[in-house]
Amino acid sequence: MKKFKIIDLLIFIIATELVGALSALFSGGGFAEYYNTLVKPPIAPPGGVFPIAWAILYALMGTACYLVYISDREKKHLALKLYLLQLFVNFLWSPVFFGTKNFTAAAVIAVILLITVSAANFFFFKISDTAGALFLPYLLWSAYALYLTIGFLVLNR
Repeated sequence: MKKFKIIDLLIFIIATELVGALSALFSGGGFAEYYNTLVKPPIAPPGGVFPIAWAILYALMGTACYLVYISDREKKHLALKLYLLQLFVNFLWSPVFFGTKNFTAAAVIAVILLITVSAANFFFFKISDTAGALFLPYLLWSAYALYLTIGFLVLNR
């Protein structure tokens, strides 16, 4: 196992947070205003919950990825590739949902995201119980996001 370094951990967290920030930038802004115009599915949170939830989730994701990165376990490289793949899919969702307002495409992306996050989480648990546990809230949020996206698709035709 590689030595734990706090600076490296912070780099992983900041890099993951930056993916979210870039996704928001490519989405064109106006999230709160647009979100407030939508018919919302049951148990949809207020718009102000999303930036807080994502900041926490991205920090947990970056930490989990770092723990996998410093591991010497088999399948580490596969887990890291799945992490990058799901991060790319995650990046795509906001510009499609908020930027293009294409709920069908956003729902397809949310399905792919849930699949890739599930796969990454599976391998994270094989490598480190802590990494898997840290990634689990993101898996649950991804399932919730899929529910919301399909709800927006159905209710806002």
